[in-house]
Parts: sequence; C-alpha cells; structure tokens
Amino acid sequence: MIYEHLLHKVKGTARASLIGCGSFGSTIVAQGSTVPRLELRVIAEIDTGRAKQSYLEAGVPKDKISVCETLEKAKDSYAAGQFVIVHEAMFLMDMEPEIVVCCTRSPEWGARYARAAIEADKHVVMVDKEADSVVGSVLKYMADKKGLVYTTDDGDEPGLLMGMTGWARSIGLEVLAGGNTHEALFDPDAKTISSRGKTVQLTGEQMYLMDRVTPDNLREVIEARRELTECFRIDEECGDPYCHMAVAANGTGLMPDREHPLHPLVYWDELPSVLTPREMGGINDNVRHAVDIPTIIRKKGDPPYGGSVYVVIRCHNDFAMEKMRRKGLITNFDTSAGVLYRPYHLCGAETAMSILCTGLLNTPTGSSEILPRVDIICKTRRDIKAGEIVGPLGDSGWNRDFCCTLSPGFKLKQSAPIPFFMLEGNRYVSDIPEGTVITLDMVEPPEDSALWELRKEQDAVFADILK
Repeated sequence: MIYEHLLHKVKGTARASLIGCGSFGSTIVAQGSTVPRLELRVIAEIDTGRAKQSYLEAGVPKDKISVCETLEKAKDSYAAGQFVIVHEAMFLMDMEPEIVVCCTRSPEWGARYARAAIEADKHVVMVDKEADSVVGSVLKYMADKKGLVYTTDDGDEPGLLMGMTGWARSIGLEVLAGGNTHEALFDPDAKTISSRGKTVQLTGEQMYLMDRVTPDNLREVIEARRELTECFRIDEECGDPYCHMAVAANGTGLMPDREHPLHPLVYWDELPSVLTPREMGGINDNVRHAVDIPTIIRKKGDPPYGGSVYVVIRCHNDFAMEKMRRKGLITNFDTSAGVLYRPYHLCGAETAMSILCTGLLNTPTGSSEILPRVDIICKTRRDIKAGEIVGPLGDSGWNRDFCCTLSPGFKLKQSAPIPFFMLEGNRYVSDIPEGTVITLDMVEPPEDSALWELRKEQDAVFADILK
C-alpha cells in the first residue's frame, strides 16, 4: 500500500493515548503493540482492571503497568517508560502523547474529550461515531483551523467506506452507492431465513423470493423480501446502524434515497443491480449517489458478511468497464455498474493505520471534508412518560424504544426534531405518545454539555448549508 512508502519518507514515532478500553479499545492496544513506530502507553479508563488486562494481553509485563491517581504521577510514570492508566481522561490533555484516540461509546464524553484534545493542540482519531454523527463537522473544522488532524478511524465501517469511496473516485469511478452490511442466513432445506436471533419461516410459494432477481421482477421481489422480513427491521432501525450511515454520508456525500432507506435483502451479486438509480434498473428513486445498509443473504458454509463494506460503482469508459468485468468485477444485468467490497472490518486492529498517518503524516485516513449533510432523528416505539431518562448510557444506539431514520442536516429549533444521540442521558419534560417524532422542546436541556454546546457552534459555522 502507498501508506508504507509514505511512512518511510518520515522519521519519528506516533505517540497516542486512548480514552476507553472496551472491546474496540482493547483491540487497538493489543494490535498497536505489534506496530513499528506506534507508541500507546497511556489509557484513560474508569475500570482499571480492564485497562490492566488490555496491557497484559498486549504483552506488557505487570511491573511495567502503573495506575496513577494524579497528573503528576502519570507524567512521572510516563517519563520513566511505564504503561500508564488514569481514571481522569482530562489528564491526557496535559501529557506528552500528541494523539488522542476517543473510544468511549458515549456521545457526550466523546464530544467533550475530542474538543478538549483539539483545544490542547492534539490530534484526534475518532472512534466515537455517536458523537461524530452529531458534531463531527465542527470538530473537523476546529482541528483544521489549528492545523491538526481530526479523522474517522480505520477499523470501523464509516472510516473504511470513506477510504474505499475516495479510492474509487480517485481512479475515475462514479460511486453510485455505498455503505456497510448486515447478514441473514438462508436455509433452503428448512425454508427459513434468520438474522439477529429472529427466524422467518417461508412457505413453498414464497421460496421463489430467494431466487436471484431478474430485470423484470427486481422491484417486486425486493419489496416482497422486505415485507417478508419486516421483523428484522427493529434492529436495522436502531440508532447504531443509522449512526454508521450518518457518519458515512457526512464524510462522503452519499445520501439516503428516502426517509427510511430500504435496507434491501440481497445476494452479493444482486447489489449492483439493486442499489442503482431507477434509470439504471435499480430501486433508488431520489438520489444518484446513495448510502444504505443492505442485508446480505448467505447460506451455511458461506463466509460471514455482517462486517462488510461496499461501493457500487460505474465506469464511464466501456472498454475499461469490460476489462474489469473480465477480471472479476460483479456487475448488473447490462454491465453498466459493478460492486466492489471487502467482506470484513477488523475493528481496532486497523485503527493503528489511522494513528500512524495522523501522527507521522499529519493526514487523516478518513475524509478530508466532513459536512453536516444529514442528521439522525427518531420516533418513539412506545408511550414515553415525562421524567424518564434516555438510556442505556453508552449503548443507547441499541435502544429499541426508538425507530431512527435520516434527515437532511438541520439547525436546532425548539419545535424541530432533535438529533438522536443528543437524547442520551437526558430527561423528557412531557409525555410523548408512541409514534411521535421527538423534538428539542420535549427534552430538558443539560446544564453542562459539550455535545449540545458543540452542536450550537456547528449550526453557526455551517449556517449557510443547513435548513
């Protein structure tokens, strides 16, 4: 890869600190320990036992790990070559490492620490897509003004999609659609299709829906599959999947085709036929360059596809397109579009490249431009009582009390929808019936919120492009 050659042109070590050491963060620590020229010797984590375990799994001797209660001790231990653990993440802003990796899963704390890092003249590698979906544009703006890097991370799908989209465009391909994927297991013998613990039983008459689509029945079959697997949608319409799409849209310009993206149920080789504009035979009616999360059908023995990233591309040179088709590009019916995909993402293992490029090349691995193109809004799936607090904290993205969708980016207004992840940890001020879009005036504003403050700043900075 070109990264290898670029990194050889510069000297030094990328020194990073990490906030949050859950599953993703622990992988960053473990894999980072094997990466030349990457140093990660500071972790901020409330659960010191988990942070210690992460260091141990990375091969750090127990006597080299130092839990520090004060900033002074943390600085001294770091200077002595120790692997430091602190409870207080703000200590990192006054320590030597020049890169802060935000990996909290909290929209509020992710925003707060990213802002503090930029104010302390540190680069930010942003794993916290919950905060990124609400205020990523203004954080990028703040970092750019100071000559710092703010980058969506490699390892999670939005950052990888940004890289794939940028690469495709740089070689002259038009990206018609892109996103990440979910998966469903089709068992033709049992006549079932299963996803996320839910199983749909097919009748004999419905089995034809699992045949490959044709130009004549594509829209009919895709809609019938959607109706058949309606029970899967409670998971597809949670905040977490929409967060992936929002961050990807803001960084790539790929936009949702409709209020509720279809999340089509497809085989891999159907993607370039399905996720194309209507004039090319596909299902997208409103935008030419779409973001969506399809559910990929697989059978027993097929590799898993739940962590894939894809782009549907069009090459405007017929000779080049035919050459790509002959060399393995999966295309649509008339070979006018094809799909490129990687059937995996490696979570924190890939984030090392974002840290290296940030620290050594002063370059993001995510998009160089992040604009507030979309927001996540939500409706209630049940009646809400005044006084309830939105949770669970740190994982509200999988709260099934809400049905999320994407909206064109907008300014905060009292009677307008509230961006979904601004809800977390806050209290409702009124009863809200099931099926209601939650608006800003239904929620008690927090007294001291970096997320809310940054969102107001973002609205001001980007006032000319927001509704």
